[in-house]
Amino acid sequence: MIEDGFLKDAGQIGCRPEALRAWAETLREDDEVALEATGNAEAIALLLRPRVARVVVSNPFKTRAIAEAKVKTDKVDARILAQLLAADFLPPVWLPDERTSRRRRLIARRMHVVRQRTRIKNQVQSILHRNLMPRFPCRYGLRSQTSPQRHVRLSIYTGRKDLLLATSKGSAG
Repeated sequence: MIEDGFLKDAGQIGCRPEALRAWAETLREDDEVALEATGNAEAIALLLRPRVARVVVSNPFKTRAIAEAKVKTDKVDARILAQLLAADFLPPVWLPDERTSRRRRLIARRMHVVRQRTRIKNQVQSILHRNLMPRFPCRYGLRSQTSPQRHVRLSIYTGRKDLLLATSKGSAG
């Protein structure tokens, strides 16, 4: 913390949400905060933005002073970040707005679901292959995921209703 042109150690701040909120309440509107880019820096910046004049999340690739420090501790890093912020030399990273963050979360969730779907399709193909069954004629596996005829078509195509039931219950092996 820099007060009246002098660097002052403000102590440690807990990283739990309650501790961060309590610390955020102590900040003034004219304060400026520097954060090192970490996994939760965006969430902390969103918490602090309404309470302070400026929040800067530093770009670690451009903050060479920290990377090249011989003594690398959180206390030393915080001191260097505060000095760079006071001198307006702290290179920031771009932080997305709420709409962009929401879209990123949605896309990440969709990618996860697509990977799960692919994994399950591959497991079905593996079960069919292990039981000397031919592959599905459909390029993307089962055409209709909700159709009751899907089960009938699968049992007719494979000729084995017991395989279909075991596969649908997840106990095929």
